[in-house]
Amino acid sequence: MTEQRQLRIGVIGCGVGMLHLQGFAGNPRAEVVAIAGLDEERCHELAKQFGVPNVYRDYQELIADPAVEAVTVAVPNILHFPVALAALEAGKHVMVEKPLAPTSQEGQKIIDAAYRASRVLGVVFNRRGRHDVQIVKREVERGNLGEIYHARAFWMRRSGIPGLGTWFTSKEMAGGGPLIDLGVHVIDMALWVLGNPTARCVSATTYAKLGPKGRGQWQGGRFTIAPGKVYEVEDFATAFIRFDSDLTLQVDAAWAAYTGHGDDFGLSLLGDNGGAEIHAKDYAQTGTLRFFGEIDGMPTVTEPRLLERHGHGEVFRQFIESVLDGTPMSPSGEEGLDRVRLIEAIYRSAELGREVEVGELDHGTQSAAGEEVRR
Repeated sequence: MTEQRQLRIGVIGCGVGMLHLQGFAGNPRAEVVAIAGLDEERCHELAKQFGVPNVYRDYQELIADPAVEAVTVAVPNILHFPVALAALEAGKHVMVEKPLAPTSQEGQKIIDAAYRASRVLGVVFNRRGRHDVQIVKREVERGNLGEIYHARAFWMRRSGIPGLGTWFTSKEMAGGGPLIDLGVHVIDMALWVLGNPTARCVSATTYAKLGPKGRGQWQGGRFTIAPGKVYEVEDFATAFIRFDSDLTLQVDAAWAAYTGHGDDFGLSLLGDNGGAEIHAKDYAQTGTLRFFGEIDGMPTVTEPRLLERHGHGEVFRQFIESVLDGTPMSPSGEEGLDRVRLIEAIYRSAELGREVEVGELDHGTQSAAGEEVRR
């Protein structure tokens, strides 16, 4: 039997980077040869745990390593652009954590760099790897739900602000709050399942009601609280999106809200021949999907038996196949840019207090959080 060619990978970031290492573990076509991060102790721990031979503090040292063919970027949002750009310019294939970049302008520059270098660029929308999401997508593609006319995507937390006063709650560092952190996942779920329809306009509102009071911090000590408890982003965002067709989408995303949700996300579809509902409570992967229809005029509910899958493993498998086999990359950089543009429109609508067209920029270049960037 011929031995499979392995892709030599470097992981940049020792926080979320752990999920990347887990995603590559067990894949016979992946060889993680390096990891880089400022937390050297943590990086060395992960290197030992996953058998990674080389550890760097500076990501530029990893990118300069000739043994590294591809990198994954798992750093704070504000660093996605410089790190991804440097890796592509060094001739590496790149997989970036969501969002692709805090602004569509930066996202476009990343895509342009990938084209110039003829390298694969992907975005880590790992929810696509879920069995329930994949089943719903197939049912939509087969037309079994008929025409989908409305959808709702949500990610709601009762108490889940990831680190008061850290980069997560800095507008400059993160680009926004739960919308750009959680909402981008469920927006991608919805748009991917629906065949990537073109969004036309958005009406949205954002709120910061609990975070500024020091409430809503993630429980259980997973994230630290920085001194001063700086909170500059929203803790709840809601948006109503119209597409070029008659389709509409409602999006809700909260880090903290007085609600019955613990840490729940999902997607609901209304079609003229049936409906579907995914509701994942606390990251559950089974018992989360129901289809609604009728037989001889009688309402029916179907609950498929689901398999547990590692979402990062699924999207990284596609990344490896795209690099080694030349198959189209999904989730692609272009899809990542589309999501950033939609998030920009949501923040812009909330800032102006009115409906806006997707891509509308009244002045300057906007950050995802609606802040004008002055040249």
